[in-house]
Amino acid sequence: MLVDSHCHLDRLDLAPFGGSIDAVLKAARAQDVGHFLCVSINLEDYPAILEIAESHAQVSASVGLHPNEQGGHDPDVDELVHLAQHPRVIAIGETGLDYFRSEGDLEWQRDRFRRHIAAAKQSGKPLIIHSRDAAEDTLRILYEESAADVGGVMHCFTGDWEMAKRAMELNFDISFSGIVTFRSARELQEVAVKMPRERMLVETDSPYLAPVPHRGKPNHPALVRHVAEYIAVLRGETYAQVAEVTTQNFIRLFRPMAFN
Repeated sequence: MLVDSHCHLDRLDLAPFGGSIDAVLKAARAQDVGHFLCVSINLEDYPAILEIAESHAQVSASVGLHPNEQGGHDPDVDELVHLAQHPRVIAIGETGLDYFRSEGDLEWQRDRFRRHIAAAKQSGKPLIIHSRDAAEDTLRILYEESAADVGGVMHCFTGDWEMAKRAMELNFDISFSGIVTFRSARELQEVAVKMPRERMLVETDSPYLAPVPHRGKPNHPALVRHVAEYIAVLRGETYAQVAEVTTQNFIRLFRPMAFN
């Protein structure tokens, strides 16, 4: 069985599924995907995420504010800790740094990141890290804030092997999305080959970043199987081996309340 360790079920286009989240999950189940971590981007949409998780035992949730989000509610540490106490919430994030989409003085991003790390340490929930064009600052802040105390995952990883090693030294696992299937992602594919089996996760980041052969189309959790199958070929392993180890890694890292 597979886990989609990072998806945004609240943002999917449900039209191809008859308007039903249940149909999305059923389609995923048909592809051996049995659990889903629905990840928070902002606090305005968080209630919808929580509703999905409360209504479906196979869905867990996170709480956090994406580094690019501006204009909405920006929670302090105490509020994040309070929200993370919900039994369906198993992680803090996604949080981190994104210097690709934001410009100017980005100290506000770094301050927000530090708050999320503090909330993770206080709540005992692992972190979901987003890092784009900000590798050095991401790793530096994780180190400065002792984020290794809680660890977590570098989601949708696109860095090189050196960054992967440094992240693992800080107690962060590496999650591969559909990007690893792209022809241009040679460096990332090398990382997937070198990764210790016990430190890998797979994800869709749906509705974004659909894997080959669906690249350019809306993504959905069933397609995480393409990611796992591609990594299995790269590593000379079977799909079953990759599915088993990434699922066990997810359980070990996030300790979900329910697992189906």
